[in-house]
Amino acid sequence: MKSSERIEEISLLYEISTALNEHLDLKRSLYKVLDILSSAMSMVRGTITLLDPLRNEINIEVAHGISRSAIERVRYKLGEGVTGQVIETGKAVAIPRIGDEPRFLDRTASRRKKEDRDLSFFCVPIKKGSLVIGALSVDRPHDSSYSLDGGKRLLSVIATMIASHVIKLETIRVEHERLRDENRRLQTELKGKYSITNIIGSSNRMREVYQMVSQVCRSNATVLIRGESGTGKELVANSIHYNSTRAANPFIKVNCAALPANLIESELFGHEKGSFTGAVKQKIGKFEMAHRGTIFLDEIGSINLDVQANLLRILQEKEFDRVGGQRTIKVDARVITATNKNLEQAVEDGTFRGDLYYRLNVFPIYMPPLRERKTDILLLADYFLEKYAKENHKDIRRFSTPAIDMLMQYHWPGNVRELENCIERAVLLCEEGVIHSYHLPPTLQTGKESGTLPALSLEDAVANLEREMIIDALKNTRGNITNAAKILQTTVRKFAYKAQQHKIDYRTYRT
Repeated sequence: MKSSERIEEISLLYEISTALNEHLDLKRSLYKVLDILSSAMSMVRGTITLLDPLRNEINIEVAHGISRSAIERVRYKLGEGVTGQVIETGKAVAIPRIGDEPRFLDRTASRRKKEDRDLSFFCVPIKKGSLVIGALSVDRPHDSSYSLDGGKRLLSVIATMIASHVIKLETIRVEHERLRDENRRLQTELKGKYSITNIIGSSNRMREVYQMVSQVCRSNATVLIRGESGTGKELVANSIHYNSTRAANPFIKVNCAALPANLIESELFGHEKGSFTGAVKQKIGKFEMAHRGTIFLDEIGSINLDVQANLLRILQEKEFDRVGGQRTIKVDARVITATNKNLEQAVEDGTFRGDLYYRLNVFPIYMPPLRERKTDILLLADYFLEKYAKENHKDIRRFSTPAIDMLMQYHWPGNVRELENCIERAVLLCEEGVIHSYHLPPTLQTGKESGTLPALSLEDAVANLEREMIIDALKNTRGNITNAAKILQTTVRKFAYKAQQHKIDYRTYRT
């Protein structure tokens, strides 16, 4: 082979490689390959066929110089015609003159002209390892000086490149399918996790919350969730998003109080490269990330007045500018905010814009503190007990009566979050099947700190513990004092005496 011909081949292969890597659309990239071959090899017509292994059928994937109707209509069986034999055997063929080859079926009716009989025909297998998945065929003018072996070799290299491209796209497709399935699974899981029914509470105050969440989640209205710290405002925000029409789209959470005042604008709206010292590249803001989804701004009362003005613009106009940017960006993001501050007072003090407050307060939801929903305390405690017992592989099934009394009497300034932390601690300390009062934190055990229980002397504390153990033993044995005494490793006489001393009637525990 002459050096000039070698250079031409290398240039051709480079051009084809570029064309294949240019697109992830299979047909588009294969059509590009045939276009290149039509000019580089004087190709009159060409096809890339792929084998359907399920039907054992050969389909024309793309073609050059053949009508679209023929492409859609024509099918070959494995071993049928020249192309079918190439795919069946895996061996390339080069035919000097089509007119001299009886195996040509011409199903496409594209070789009926007299001059077509003088065309040369090349067909090479497209292989995936040792498996033949298709074929590349080329018709070109007959030229006695053109090397048939050289043509087969060149087209075989191109077929290998096509095979690699097909494999790559198949891998990408499978991965996309896997990611799509995983996304669907996660979306379903999140929707189940943040279902309205999973917000725990049966009190009248919580029923009002459920009703409001179920009403607003179906809309795109701006929601302001109010309540003390630890009442579950973020959980409600999750429920609204994952039960809305935007559930499949992003849910972006921002804790405004955790962001420095000089960075919050960049974090929310993004910035352009070079807009300030340290802006070494463009940054996409949280609002842009939340496009077609929901953005949750927690602790909204902590943002400064400059940021409030930009936030008001987004709510009114659905647009914003990146920091240092010249282009206005449109965004479709539902806004849910939360605060434990008195925004009305902040408006009066001039630290919060009145027009922004009214824009945010379209649909307010108030989360009641735990002390105002006493009936929910045991429901929540049982839920957290089951959760952390499972996490820590412990068989803890219930709370003792004194522990229940202690939980019910405490005022819970930290609300549900404090209760959860309290139960988690108790589970870690407990090595029995029951959580007792002494497993609970000191703030609950000490009346001085909690403001709910009287201070106890040592004698009273011992007496209370003794009473608690006797009651638990009787509950476990359904009032059988013999078995209860065995549990506490004492005699029946001593057990009966202590029970009488504490005014405990064993008969009340019989069922």
